[in-house]
Amino acid sequence: MIASQHLAVFDVDGTLIDSQHNIVAAMGLAFQAQGLEALEAPAVRRIIGLSLVEAVARLCPDLASVRHQAIAQSYKDAFFTLRARPDHSEPLFPGAIEALDALEADGWLLGIATGKSLRGLEAMIERHGLQGRFVTRQTADGNPGKPHPAMVLQAMSEVGAEPGGTVMIGDTSFDMQMGRAARARAVGVAWGYHPSQDLLAAGAEAMVDDFGALPPTLNALLGRS
Repeated sequence: MIASQHLAVFDVDGTLIDSQHNIVAAMGLAFQAQGLEALEAPAVRRIIGLSLVEAVARLCPDLASVRHQAIAQSYKDAFFTLRARPDHSEPLFPGAIEALDALEADGWLLGIATGKSLRGLEAMIERHGLQGRFVTRQTADGNPGKPHPAMVLQAMSEVGAEPGGTVMIGDTSFDMQMGRAARARAVGVAWGYHPSQDLLAAGAEAMVDDFGALPPTLNALLGRS
């Protein structure tokens, strides 16, 4: 067990990387494959961060569970195809690497809590050269989806962190709800897929407008100089 009182847990889509175009495209292809009319992009952006089947269920509440599962599988197939294309792009948001560097230099442990599959997370980490950065990686494969607190609770357990020394960083109300349900702190980022007012209403204790503001905000939140 790694002993530390300071753990920064990051969401991925909309927080570390800008992936909305691929998610919207894959969901459109999944709906098409299942004979359904594709939804507008804003509707899809609202469910980014949820586990896949839960996301589909929110998009199609009138469909049976078996249809939700079928759409989710079509989404996985479509996303895998899109990810294999030579023009595939899911860039890190500006300043992400520098913020991770600064947090590590300040003694923070870094973790991940994402609605992505483990395969998708590992592909992202390899693509951006982030191997070895995150000491705990929680995905939808082994945990209940957001906003259930299981991913943050498991992350804290793995590294020996306490709720008061743990901060969940994300761009959606689901991230904020998950962090607060785990009794951790919560900081929202303003460049993602949910409006800032939604994150504040869901429990964000602070909002940051760019990655440069994140390390000082986290240190101030925990009373660290």
